[in-house]
This record gives sequence, C-alpha cells and structure tokens, in this order.
Amino acid sequence: MNRFLAILKKEFRQIGRDPLSLGMLIVVPACLLVLYGYALSFDVKHIPLAVLDGDRTQGSRVFLDSLFQNPYFNRKYEISRPSQADGLLCRGEVRAVLMVPRGYSSRLARGEEVGVQLLVDGAEANAAAAAAGYLDALVDRTTRQLRVDFLQRAGVAGSLPVVVPEPRIWFNPELNSAKFLVPGLIAMLLMLSAAITTCLSIVREKEHETIEQIMVSPVKPAELVLGKTLPYVVIGFVTMVLILIMGRILFDIRVQGSFLLLGCMTLVFLFAALGWGILISSVTRSQQTAFTVAVTTSLLPSILLSGLIFPIHNMPVPIQVVTYIVVPRFFVSSLREIILKGASFEVVWRDFACMLLLGLIFTIIAVRTTRKAV
Repeated sequence: MNRFLAILKKEFRQIGRDPLSLGMLIVVPACLLVLYGYALSFDVKHIPLAVLDGDRTQGSRVFLDSLFQNPYFNRKYEISRPSQADGLLCRGEVRAVLMVPRGYSSRLARGEEVGVQLLVDGAEANAAAAAAGYLDALVDRTTRQLRVDFLQRAGVAGSLPVVVPEPRIWFNPELNSAKFLVPGLIAMLLMLSAAITTCLSIVREKEHETIEQIMVSPVKPAELVLGKTLPYVVIGFVTMVLILIMGRILFDIRVQGSFLLLGCMTLVFLFAALGWGILISSVTRSQQTAFTVAVTTSLLPSILLSGLIFPIHNMPVPIQVVTYIVVPRFFVSSLREIILKGASFEVVWRDFACMLLLGLIFTIIAVRTTRKAV
C-alpha cells in the first residue's frame, strides 16, 4: 500500500509540475466542446431559395408567404422565367428554386391535384435532402390547409380530411442537433485526453530513464499502473463536471437521469480509457510514437465508430463487429440514454458491463507487458 501511495503522490506532483498535461486534461476538452458544439450541426437552416410564381394570384401569394414563416428558408430571389433558375443554381446564389404553376389557385379550388416543382442543388447531398424534406412537409401542410379553406367556403364540409397526423417528438422536441452531439463529444474528448496523457506519463519515465529505477524497486507492475492511472481518474471527473456545466450554460443540456448513475458510468469509462492509454505506453518507447498511436486509436474511432455522428446500425456488419472494441461506443450510447432520456441502470447495464470488461482486458495486458517493455 505504501508503494502504491508513493507512486500516486509522485504522479500528482508530476502533473502539478507539467501545466501542459493539466491543460490538456481540463482546458483543451472544454475549448474543444465549445468549438465542436457550435461547428458541428445537423441543423439545416436559412437555406437561400428563389421563387417563381407562375400563377400570380392571391391564393399563390398566400401559399408562398406561408412557406417562409420559419427559420429554414430565406426567400432571396423572385424570378419570372424558368431559365433564370439554372443561373442561380449554377452560381450557388440559391440552394433551391420553387416553381408554382399557372392555374394553381383555380385547380386547387376545384379539388384537383396541383404539382409544385422544386429544383434543389444536390452538390451538398445532406443539405439537399434536408431542404427537399422540409419543403415537402411544408407544402403538404400548407396545401392541405388551403384546400380545407376552399372547401369550407364552397360548403363541401363532407370532403374535409378526417385523419390528420400529429407527431410528437420526445426527449429532444426542438430537434436540436447540439443535444444529440454534445453527449457524444463528451465521450470523444474524455477518451482523447485520457489516452494521451496516461500513455505519455509512463513513456516519459522511459525517455528520462527513470523507469528502470522504479522497476528495480519493490514496486509491482500493478501498483505502478494503478498509481499512474488514479490521478487521471480524478482529473477526468473534474473535466466531466466542467463539460456538463458548460453544456448546461451554452447548449441548455440538462441531465434528465441520475447523477450517481452518470458518475458510475464515467468512472468505468475512465477506467477503460486510461487502461488503453497505459497499454499504449507499455508497447511504445518514445513520447512522439505514443502520442501518434494514442491520437490514431482514440480520435478516429471515437468519431467514426462510436455512433457520435454515423449510426452504427447503418454500418456493414464487419464494421459493426469492430465497434465492440471501441470504448466510446458504449459511453456515447449510455450518455445519451442518461442525459436525454433519464434512463435507469436497467437500460445501460450492458454498456457498463462492456466498458468494465474492456477496461479489465486493457489493464491486465498493460500490467503484463509493462515490465517486458522496459
């Protein structure tokens, strides 16, 4: 126990003497959260749009005005000929062109189907799909209401629609992408900072040639690994609290679930992430190599294979299998369940068990290879 406490005190002193490592653990994740939280967004808003009103009646004007009572589209241009649409789309001045045909109001009044043409710039596929989806929904809703008004004025009450969909969005009613992304960013940032700092802590001892003195002392490899790891667990918790506070202030993200459960999930995640960092340090000899390996094996999987941005169930089956060794995959899932849905342990216990298992595997391998790597 005394040997373990000595390693623990030594590591805390080393962290205090190295402001760069301390900043990487606390300040850098907070700054990256602000950067990514505002820069990464799936919300497609303020799409510049041109309008061609071929009908030029009160009905068509009411229809077009109703489409722009939202933050999704900006009515930037009014055009008079279809040929003008090509130039606007090619120059990138608008992302879509909406064309209302001549006879729109009269055909709608007779209860006929009316085609409204939409030209969308598909160079940005995601934005194009979102724009088409928004306009489709808005046109459908607006046209249905206008048809109801026409039929009511004509006294044809029996033709009114009797089934109207009323969707309700749970857990994120505003469909704010920040509430979806920030929990995933927490996992990515903690994984990156924890893996880098812990792997550098032991490799630094190797470069300074002090690891031999430690290994010839009565200190056991397990005590060395735990002594090097626990200080970063404490700092990781501080970082987690700071990120949650910033998420509440900047993005209005409130933890709906249990803080105790969130703390337990964070603890087991840090155990696995730090175990991975120690494992990297046990098989590398220089800080440069350790840093490169840590970034490559932590940052890219955290972005691509954790479900942070790309849904795992949409990936090919072999890639889905690979994600089971990516620790952030389980933490991202549990964070979203706890923070957004207020889930209990019964919902996230599988994520807890998988992270604990990966942490044990990484730590056991690191302990066995630490002495061999000296």
